[in-house]
Amino acid sequence: MRISCPFCGERDHSEFTYGGDASVTFPELDASLEEWNDAVYIRSNPKGVLREKWQHSGGCRIWLVLERDTLTHSISQVEPVRLTISELVK
Repeated sequence: MRISCPFCGERDHSEFTYGGDASVTFPELDASLEEWNDAVYIRSNPKGVLREKWQHSGGCRIWLVLERDTLTHSISQVEPVRLTISELVK
Protein backbone atom coordinates (compact mmCIF):
# COMPACT_ATOMS: atom_id res chain seq x y z
CA MET A 1 0.00 0.00 0.00
CA ARG A 2 1.28 3.47 -0.89
CA ILE A 3 0.28 6.60 1.06
CA SER A 4 0.65 10.06 -0.41
CA CYS A 5 1.95 12.36 2.34
CA PRO A 6 0.99 15.98 1.54
CA PHE A 7 4.48 17.11 2.59
CA CYS A 8 6.81 14.26 1.57
CA GLY A 9 5.02 12.76 -1.43
CA GLU A 10 4.07 9.15 -2.06
CA ARG A 11 5.66 6.67 0.36
CA ASP A 12 5.36 3.01 1.29
CA HIS A 13 2.95 2.29 4.14
CA SER A 14 5.86 0.92 6.20
CA GLU A 15 6.87 4.56 6.88
CA PHE A 16 3.51 5.14 8.61
CA THR A 17 2.00 4.05 11.92
CA TYR A 18 -1.70 3.24 12.15
CA GLY A 19 -3.47 5.41 14.73
CA GLY A 20 -7.00 4.03 14.69
CA ASP A 21 -10.46 4.89 13.48
CA ALA A 22 -10.74 8.65 12.93
CA SER A 23 -14.47 8.68 13.65
CA VAL A 24 -14.14 7.59 17.30
CA THR A 25 -14.97 10.26 19.85
CA PHE A 26 -13.60 9.81 23.34
CA PRO A 27 -15.50 10.71 26.53
CA GLU A 28 -14.53 13.47 28.95
CA LEU A 29 -11.58 12.61 31.21
CA ASP A 30 -13.82 12.18 34.25
CA ALA A 31 -16.20 9.77 32.45
CA SER A 32 -16.95 6.37 33.93
CA LEU A 33 -14.74 3.36 33.39
CA GLU A 34 -17.52 1.75 31.38
CA GLU A 35 -17.67 4.75 28.99
CA TRP A 36 -13.90 4.63 28.52
CA ASN A 37 -13.95 0.87 28.03
CA ASP A 38 -16.60 1.21 25.32
CA ALA A 39 -14.72 4.03 23.56
CA VAL A 40 -11.39 2.18 23.56
CA TYR A 41 -12.38 -1.47 23.05
CA ILE A 42 -15.90 -1.77 21.64
CA ARG A 43 -15.61 -1.23 17.89
CA SER A 44 -17.28 -2.40 14.72
CA ASN A 45 -15.21 -3.87 11.92
CA PRO A 46 -16.85 -2.35 8.84
CA LYS A 47 -16.26 -3.40 5.27
CA GLY A 48 -15.72 -0.58 2.82
CA VAL A 49 -14.60 3.01 3.13
CA LEU A 50 -13.34 4.09 6.56
CA ARG A 51 -11.62 7.24 7.84
CA GLU A 52 -8.40 6.34 9.70
CA LYS A 53 -5.61 8.20 11.50
CA TRP A 54 -2.03 7.47 10.42
CA GLN A 55 1.24 9.12 11.45
CA HIS A 56 4.13 9.54 9.02
CA SER A 57 6.47 8.21 11.70
CA GLY A 58 9.28 7.43 9.24
CA GLY A 59 9.17 10.87 7.67
CA CYS A 60 7.83 14.29 8.63
CA ARG A 61 5.92 12.83 11.66
CA ILE A 62 2.65 14.58 10.76
CA TRP A 63 -0.68 12.96 11.61
CA LEU A 64 -2.97 12.31 8.65
CA VAL A 65 -6.57 11.25 8.13
CA LEU A 66 -6.93 8.75 5.30
CA GLU A 67 -10.12 7.62 3.64
CA ARG A 68 -9.35 3.97 2.86
CA ASP A 69 -11.37 1.05 1.55
CA THR A 70 -10.83 -1.82 4.00
CA LEU A 71 -11.46 -4.44 1.30
CA THR A 72 -9.17 -3.15 -1.46
CA HIS A 73 -6.83 -0.90 0.59
CA SER A 74 -7.31 1.82 -2.03
CA ILE A 75 -6.93 5.32 -0.58
CA SER A 76 -9.29 7.98 -1.91
CA GLN A 77 -8.33 10.93 0.30
CA VAL A 78 -5.42 12.05 2.50
CA GLU A 79 -5.44 15.19 4.63
CA PRO A 80 -3.47 16.51 7.61
CA VAL A 81 -5.23 16.29 10.99
CA ARG A 82 -6.61 19.66 11.96
CA LEU A 83 -7.46 20.48 15.56
CA THR A 84 -9.37 23.46 16.80
CA ILE A 85 -8.13 25.54 19.73
CA SER A 86 -10.91 24.15 21.94
CA GLU A 87 -9.74 20.58 21.20
CA LEU A 88 -6.16 21.48 22.15
CA VAL A 89 -7.02 23.06 25.51
CA LYS A 90 -9.30 20.29 26.82
